[in-house]
Amino acid sequence: MTELESEVLPLPPRYRFRDLLLGDQSFQSDDRVQVEFYVNENTFKERLKLFFIKNQRSSLRIRLFNFSLKLLTCLLYIVRVLLDNPEEGIGWSHIFWVDRKLPLWAVQVSIALISFLETMLLIYLSYKGNIWEQIFRISFILEMINTVPFIITIFWPPLRNLFIPVFLNCWLAKYALENMINDLHRAIQRTQSAMFNQVLILICTLLCLVFTGTCGIQHLERAGEKLSLFKSFYFCIVTFSTVGYGDVTPKIWPSQLLVVIMICVALVVLPLQFEELVYLWMERQKSGGNYSRHRAQTEKHVVLCVSSLKIDLLMDFLNEFYAHPRLQDYYVVILCPTEMDIQVRRVLQIPLWSQRVIYLQGSALKDQDLMRAKMDNGEACFILSSRNEVDRTAADHQTILRAWAVKDFAPNCPLYVQILKPENKFHVKFADHVVCEEECKYAMLALNCVCPATSTLITLLVHTSRGQEGQESPEQWQRMYGRCSGNEVYHIRMGDSKFFMEYEGKSFTYAAFHAHKKYGVCLIGIRREENKSILLNPGPRHIMAASDTCFYINITKEENSAFIFKQEEKQKKKGFAGRGTYDGPSRLPVHSIIASMGTVAMDLQNTECRPANSSKLALPAENGSGNRRPSIAPVLELADTSSLLPCDLLSDQSEDEMTQSDEEGSAVVEYVKGYPPNSPYIGSSPTLCHLLPEKAPFCCLRLDKGCKHNSFEDAKAYGFKNKLIIVSAETAGNGLYNFIVPLRAYYRSRKELNPIVLLLDNNLDSLLQCGIIYADNLVVVDKESTMSAEEDYMADAKTIVNVQTMFRLFPSLSIITELTHPSNMRFMQFRAKDSYSLALSKLEKKERENGSNLAFMFRLPFAAGRVFSISMLDTLLYQSFVKDYMITITRLLLGLDTTPGSGYLCAMKITEDDLWIRTYGRLFQKLCSSSAEIPIGIYRTESHMFATSESQISINVEDCEDTKDVKEHWGIKTSHHRNSCSSDQSEHPLLRRKSMQWARRLSRKGNKHSSKTAEWISQQRLSLYRRSERQELSELVKNRMKHLGLPTTGYDEMNDHQNTLSYVLINPPPDTRLELNDIVYLIRSDPLAHVANDGHSRKSSCSNKLGPCNPETRDETQL
Repeated sequence: MTELESEVLPLPPRYRFRDLLLGDQSFQSDDRVQVEFYVNENTFKERLKLFFIKNQRSSLRIRLFNFSLKLLTCLLYIVRVLLDNPEEGIGWSHIFWVDRKLPLWAVQVSIALISFLETMLLIYLSYKGNIWEQIFRISFILEMINTVPFIITIFWPPLRNLFIPVFLNCWLAKYALENMINDLHRAIQRTQSAMFNQVLILICTLLCLVFTGTCGIQHLERAGEKLSLFKSFYFCIVTFSTVGYGDVTPKIWPSQLLVVIMICVALVVLPLQFEELVYLWMERQKSGGNYSRHRAQTEKHVVLCVSSLKIDLLMDFLNEFYAHPRLQDYYVVILCPTEMDIQVRRVLQIPLWSQRVIYLQGSALKDQDLMRAKMDNGEACFILSSRNEVDRTAADHQTILRAWAVKDFAPNCPLYVQILKPENKFHVKFADHVVCEEECKYAMLALNCVCPATSTLITLLVHTSRGQEGQESPEQWQRMYGRCSGNEVYHIRMGDSKFFMEYEGKSFTYAAFHAHKKYGVCLIGIRREENKSILLNPGPRHIMAASDTCFYINITKEENSAFIFKQEEKQKKKGFAGRGTYDGPSRLPVHSIIASMGTVAMDLQNTECRPANSSKLALPAENGSGNRRPSIAPVLELADTSSLLPCDLLSDQSEDEMTQSDEEGSAVVEYVKGYPPNSPYIGSSPTLCHLLPEKAPFCCLRLDKGCKHNSFEDAKAYGFKNKLIIVSAETAGNGLYNFIVPLRAYYRSRKELNPIVLLLDNNLDSLLQCGIIYADNLVVVDKESTMSAEEDYMADAKTIVNVQTMFRLFPSLSIITELTHPSNMRFMQFRAKDSYSLALSKLEKKERENGSNLAFMFRLPFAAGRVFSISMLDTLLYQSFVKDYMITITRLLLGLDTTPGSGYLCAMKITEDDLWIRTYGRLFQKLCSSSAEIPIGIYRTESHMFATSESQISINVEDCEDTKDVKEHWGIKTSHHRNSCSSDQSEHPLLRRKSMQWARRLSRKGNKHSSKTAEWISQQRLSLYRRSERQELSELVKNRMKHLGLPTTGYDEMNDHQNTLSYVLINPPPDTRLELNDIVYLIRSDPLAHVANDGHSRKSSCSNKLGPCNPETRDETQL
């Protein structure tokens, strides 16, 4: 060991760290040799090759010089021809000998020497072992023909007048020009060089053919009639254009032979050039070329990045994007890696789109393609995911990479990104606007269970429409539904608004009610100037300021509205002060809205605010028990602390006590308010929810299997007091978190929390075991494994058939589902021989022909909120380009985000006790004055008989059970319509004569009498078939229930609700009549907004206005 240590020598000074820091003199004084490294061999040949060939700038200069020399030789040949004066007579000597002046000869010889030396040098530099390959090149042969004879004349003077075909240098000039253009494009990195090169080659080929023919024929005719250079040029043009006048023709055989040769060459060369040009043109059409830099700097454009462009996606984007007037001058550049299909190509050839839409085939991950799209000059970039992919995570990964690439290339370009799965959202958090498909999908499915048709409400709000759909229909519900569908969300600064300016300093609810009363607009939220958060219905405590931004629902924005004040109506109102504002029978809406090309005229009747002590608001002695109907309290300008919030939302303790007393002998589930302890993915919004005090064991989550904690094996054994919500999904993904949170949010009343059952095995036994008999809603989530199909529209096939099966087995069950393609919604609850569905199909086609973006809105499943397509929410992303607040408002309405002080969406059902309110405007006043809630729409259900003839209906009714009761009901209530019947609508369907006539008119063809008889017979057979089929299905379900040991009593109570139709009215006019079982959409203020300040005043607020805290005693705001 010691020997090894003794052999180790100490480090030299240059390797000591101390010496390196302090500086060692011996290290600094060492002799060092500088070594230079070369990329190429440092030889004379390599240096010449670098200068003449490899270096782009120097080689470009050499080629430009060579091109100039060739053009100069051609010009000198023309000068020689013009100076030449051949002797009269015919002789072959004129072909071989010419008159060349001495100065001209000297110049030509000099140019020939330079060209010869340059050619030899390039041959030497490009020599790679095969000299014959260089010698037999056409360019080398032409160079030798045009240069060697001139060099020989230097040494042999008698040959100075020898004819040399110098005009052939035009082909060398063409070759030099091609190389020069290639170098130029390589230097400036032009991507369109192939197309430009081919056009240039074609033009140069034509010029060379004409110039060669002109010079050749002129020279050969020296031995004949001696044509001038111009006449020879004239002959070539006439010949090559196939005109052939015949006034100038070659006379001797050499010139005639040259013409034949030139024509043959043209017939071979020109078609090949044209073929190459057409091929490159087609390739350019596929790739799309470039977006002009000049246009990008002078015009505005947006870029749409997609992985595959389908016609539905394209038309939805174009229709929604160009629906806004200020976007008409924008260009749309589509960047897609796939080739444009035939349908998209045809659409983009329409003059409406061909001038504004540019298709580029390329990838967003290539800077070259982003440069082609001029992404750095774009106003926005929309990046959409492909929802038809089997692996949706992989589709999100592609979207994320595109977003990163665009952000890296153009950091100042606003990004609008669509993500499919919520766990991938945080990767694109830097984007200006992000829409997550699964978040919105599950939230809409959840809200459809507690607020019917929320999906229809949101879809209609985010679509641009003029409210003209269905206005030509004889059906009243279609006209009203179509007119109200034109309502959208707009914004305006309060100080600049005629709608809201006069309410400065007033409470929010006061401004909302009176703006709706006077102008028919629905104020739903505000945004403070100092705070960027949007608050939906901040409540009566919020005092309106001139700097507030108001968000309202209306048929069009205020800037496009004309205000017409009717003085006659004012005087009439003053003369009949005793009558109510909303009195009178059903008539046209007072605040009628006439939409025409984005301009609205509003008829304003009473612009004066009614005083608070008006006679019609006086409280009767016994709450309307006399001749006078109950009155409604006025909406106060400033908040009254004694009547701000509904007490049942805040008094959780009273709820618990009430629940304990109401439920005798049944287990009561206790809840605590808090935030979910575990977030399923990064980026989920924290929401205050109802939680269990302790986490349930995993074994207790299985409903069909007992465990050591309980022995329940089906839903009946659990004894749930509320109806179930069953979710049929393929897997329990992270998106289900957004389904559960809105249903368990803190603002939901504890007594209204529905049990949620997750069904992963979709068969009849599993459906029965999970308690489908006791469920109000069945949510069917689109299966990801079936989203990809050979035919795109078949992606929904499995979901549609499964839903149809469950609809036939359980007809009274509310089945809610989501489809990939909106056009497939017509197959939901499909009835093949239903004439009313056929009439609706024809109406949809008619609306589509009229250019409507909402042609599918009249389909009954969509109107009723039973089905929606998440692709409809693509318009939400498009609208955010103009309305940057739309995503925020939509997320607040869906409960995905919660902002302190912001309200939430809920629903209220109109009962018989509420019909004294009579109109929507009076309901608006009642809600604003009592509970500070803002209604935004109505979900209406009407009884309807989908039949074609009255005789058939009467016979069908006679064939049913309980014939006598049905006949009595029919005889009494024939004149009524909509929901003026009793609650058991399905057992006693009401008939509407107009509906039957309209359906009969649209569906009947041929002879009226014969078709009516045949249709009557077919309907009778169908009725018997349906009854027998229904019995078979009922027996099948009952047998399975008995086999599983389940009681069949619940299934016997199920009825078929196919004789009702439902639809949504967004912001209806104030004098719209309320009807029984109407469901009113409300934006209720945040119950926790003022809890800290008003904890001591809850008891007084409950007793002052609304009576006892028991929710059963509340009249108009009972859920």
